[in-house]
Amino acid sequence: MTAPLTLTPGAVTLAQLRELASRPGAQVTLDPACRPGIRASAARVRAATEGDAPVYGVNTGFGKLASKRIAREDLALLQLKLLRSHAVGVGEPLSAPVVRLILLLKATSLARGFSGVREEVVDGLLALYNRGVTPVVPCQGSVGASGDLAPLAHLSLPLIGEGEAFFDGHRLPAAEALRLAGLRPLQLSAKEGLALINGTQVSTALALDALLTADHLFEAAVIAGALTLDAARGSDGPFDPRIHAVRGQPGQIECATAYRALTAGSAIRRSHLENDDRVQDPYCLRCQPQVMGACLDQMRYAAGVLIREANAVTDNPLVFDDTMISGGNFHAEPVALAADALAVAIAEIGAIAERRVAMLVDTVVSRLPPFLTPDAGLNSGFMIVHVTAAALASENKSLAHPASVDSLPTSANQEDHVSMATFAARRLGAMLANTSRIVAIELLAAAQGIEFLRPLASSPAVEDVLRLLRGVSPAMMADRSLAPDIEAVRDLVAEGAVGHAIETRIPELLALRLA
Repeated sequence: MTAPLTLTPGAVTLAQLRELASRPGAQVTLDPACRPGIRASAARVRAATEGDAPVYGVNTGFGKLASKRIAREDLALLQLKLLRSHAVGVGEPLSAPVVRLILLLKATSLARGFSGVREEVVDGLLALYNRGVTPVVPCQGSVGASGDLAPLAHLSLPLIGEGEAFFDGHRLPAAEALRLAGLRPLQLSAKEGLALINGTQVSTALALDALLTADHLFEAAVIAGALTLDAARGSDGPFDPRIHAVRGQPGQIECATAYRALTAGSAIRRSHLENDDRVQDPYCLRCQPQVMGACLDQMRYAAGVLIREANAVTDNPLVFDDTMISGGNFHAEPVALAADALAVAIAEIGAIAERRVAMLVDTVVSRLPPFLTPDAGLNSGFMIVHVTAAALASENKSLAHPASVDSLPTSANQEDHVSMATFAARRLGAMLANTSRIVAIELLAAAQGIEFLRPLASSPAVEDVLRLLRGVSPAMMADRSLAPDIEAVRDLVAEGAVGHAIETRIPELLALRLA
């Protein structure tokens, strides 16, 4: 059995999260150095319950009801009622990988020792993760401020034996899932319910899950662009390192390096160096480093924000050595803006890929057979395949509208500006699905285009990718439905198989990865 991965609260890395995402059954444990801080923080909350001073969420109501004092004998009941009243999410359950990531982020945040919860609460969250008990968390109902209240309430209910959870492939009452997993429900103490539901862990986990998926997508899109460049017999002049050095944008420089490496040694490229009368290629070929490099820089910005948020303490109030202070770390504006930045990058990756597909099927520009078929007219070839790509790219444009610019006041105007981070992050899944299919379509179209240039070979790297593609989709010299082929190649994109097929040959691709 593989040893558990030890996480240090406040120092979790993107590489660790990627590793855990790739190993669904992996076990985790916390660095024991965090334990004294957790105990000290909980002791300060206990001391506050014995005093007379009002402390938000400890001996007062919540939100607009913060002025209401709660009797000492009702403090534990207050936390129980908080979880029950806030578990009002709607919609389909979040995916198991996302919920498991939320459990981790919530546990490591509370383990920082500023939230006033007992060790039992942190350990309870980790036990759900390690025993495979996945709370049922509806996907809708959070505005991304005051924390992801509703979804985190659903996440937390199984800790006390309420709500629902998935276990061993079945959706069960949480009490039954705990019993089957050999776990017992917790009894909450003062502030613990509030600490559990206050925070940005749901929006952050959704955005991080999308980021890790976008990494594979980005790599496949760069490779698809290189295939299209050769299929269209484009110039490699625009990838000259001197062009990119004088601009100085880091993502652009790295992408240009990757394109040069991907196309190095292509006999197709050599065949048209001296007899091509085209002065400049279309932007979708020529400006690939500029567009994809900007998207890479945007993704890196988002990654920095999100890994900081993954390590953050975002509940309220926070417990310090000498006091408890109410603040607003639960406001998920950083996550909302980062998710919006990711949305724009994902849309642009798909937009320029769609333009390359359009260029390939246009015989005037590509100088390939119309719609990439040898008998156009009798065959429609890739005509409607491009229409599908256009439909997906258009849908992405609507989805890319920034969610963070919207705000609806809640809680009787006490919570009068909210981030909408949870939707900002959640919609990334649909955008990634759209763009992965656009890139899959481009890979198929570019591979088809290269068929018409045989017996000339492309670069060794491109030929490796072509073999991978041909393993799931033969060349189409007569019409057939390409829907299954699109899905098969989309799976290769999502799994990272397109990049893995050539990563040892093209180490320059590794520089494009986020972790």
